[in-house]
Amino acid sequence: MMRQLVVITGMSGSGKSIALRALEDAGYYCVDNLPPELLEPLIGLDDPRKPERTAVAMDVRSGASLPQVPLMLQTLRDRGVEVRQIFLDASDDTLLRRFSETRRRHPLSSSGDVSQQQALTEAITAERDLLADLRERSHVIDTSMLRAAQLQSFVKSLIAAPSSQLTLVFESFAFKRGIALDADFVFDVRMLPNPHYEPELRALTGRDAGVIEFLRREPEVGRMFNEIAAFLRGWLPELADNQRSYVTVAIGCTGGQHRSVYLVEQLAAAFSKDWHTLTRHRELPPA
Repeated sequence: MMRQLVVITGMSGSGKSIALRALEDAGYYCVDNLPPELLEPLIGLDDPRKPERTAVAMDVRSGASLPQVPLMLQTLRDRGVEVRQIFLDASDDTLLRRFSETRRRHPLSSSGDVSQQQALTEAITAERDLLADLRERSHVIDTSMLRAAQLQSFVKSLIAAPSSQLTLVFESFAFKRGIALDADFVFDVRMLPNPHYEPELRALTGRDAGVIEFLRREPEVGRMFNEIAAFLRGWLPELADNQRSYVTVAIGCTGGQHRSVYLVEQLAAAFSKDWHTLTRHRELPPA
């Protein structure tokens, strides 16, 4: 069996420990805060006693070794290891709040004359710069609005997807809670008729029969679906040829409950005939 490696990187406070626990639950041998220099010995390509499925978390504490990680991972790929990279991100405001609530010290925080808030803000900015290359090479998950259970569910669904083909991730979200930071493409559907204003539909979601029937009757919804689908069909072959593993398509409405959820479900069903698809609903609890 091919050796499998999942590398979790990301911003401090973004949920790497939670993601690693999800992988441990899925049967991976997990190591937190692994120095990059120990990556190849951990995988042990020439040692049959080493675990076949390994997950590691790396962060900015690795310091000077971080720029070498992409080359190390490519070397492992060239030697037959199936490597997946996941980067966890969150908005600056979310990270500031999490560090304030937990009273943890950011690994890049410096002591001096600046206030604690200013030191933390500067540390987050510096960390973004240091991790920019790893973020660019990874599948990004925005954890700003996610519960721990949602993040664990997302990670498990990602690693279950086949690595040999492009995976489409369709994600619904609410603009009122902030735009999805992990999206490759964002479509705004707030101009479509809103089931929220129908009392009998207000408590339902875009996965429920009443909302589905309501939106199917609206010609603007069908037009939006067709235009998004046509755009994606025109560009997905190019993205696949560019060696992309994942493409995240985010659909946003006001509350992230009706229109965006409906379109995510419909698009995922339509594209599943030709591509591997996953769905996420940021504002809904895990199904």
